[in-house]
Amino acid sequence: MRTIKLGTSTLEVPVVAVGCMRINSLDKAQAERFVRTALEEGANFFEHADIYGAGKCEEIFAEAIQMSPSVREKVILQSKCGIRPDKGMFDFSKEHILNSVDGILKRLKTDYLDVLLLHRPDTLVEPEEVAEAFDRLESSGKVRHFGVSNQNPMQIQLLQKFVKQPIVANQLQLSITNATMISQGFNVNMENAAAVNRDGSVLDFCRLHDITIQPWSPFQYGFFEGVFLGNEKFPELNKKIDEVAAKYEVSNTTIAIAWLLRHPANMQPVIGTMNVDRLRDCVKAADIRLTREEWYDIFRSAGNILP
Repeated sequence: MRTIKLGTSTLEVPVVAVGCMRINSLDKAQAERFVRTALEEGANFFEHADIYGAGKCEEIFAEAIQMSPSVREKVILQSKCGIRPDKGMFDFSKEHILNSVDGILKRLKTDYLDVLLLHRPDTLVEPEEVAEAFDRLESSGKVRHFGVSNQNPMQIQLLQKFVKQPIVANQLQLSITNATMISQGFNVNMENAAAVNRDGSVLDFCRLHDITIQPWSPFQYGFFEGVFLGNEKFPELNKKIDEVAAKYEVSNTTIAIAWLLRHPANMQPVIGTMNVDRLRDCVKAADIRLTREEWYDIFRSAGNILP
């Protein structure tokens, strides 16, 4: 699969990341087939979080891929920490970050993570503690690269005031129907709802600072309200996507991912499907480059109005 560099790091990653949030919905044979298919397709970047399945997803993945030193060399592993469902809070304390990583490594049966993300912002964050945790994780070899999730530019800059490691990725919700970070850029200085800057121009910030955006829920509308593909709520969007898919002789799934990959920010969408056929369709997007006209046609068909 086509690759990009993750942020300012030297890490070459596939342009499509395989999210493992739902791998606990598969039985052993299904999980093994899913992971094997991903590797066959060149999708060797696997994305986790310590809260997925209360940690069970990482364990299932490690069993499915039959983790060993030789296997570990062939994959890129990313996980996230910082959400405490047990306490109903976010926690970026040094103690929690360090303990979380130890748990992640144990469940994944590995000695190190390629990438660790802080999972959603903690308003009580003390950046000095994060810096101490990152330093210890880096010096011990437990984590090689660091990033964040759902953070705006000022939150990232606050971390970077103390953290010496580059922030290589920012995981953000983005899809054709959830594209406020794009639409507000079209509506600068206008008196309409689309002009509201809800994220501090995070798209431009990440491009300026070479931080890779990892779009999550690339097929969702709203906040986990459902998928837009084949949804009667989005007739014009689906009609346009189907037209473009027919031209390239691919599925609508492929075009939805290709739309994200067409953006020059060099994003790395995180897909969450556990269906091997849809996984293959997602991977095909790496070989398609939509025209400028096609990209805008799809954008407008989702109800986005150009000023």
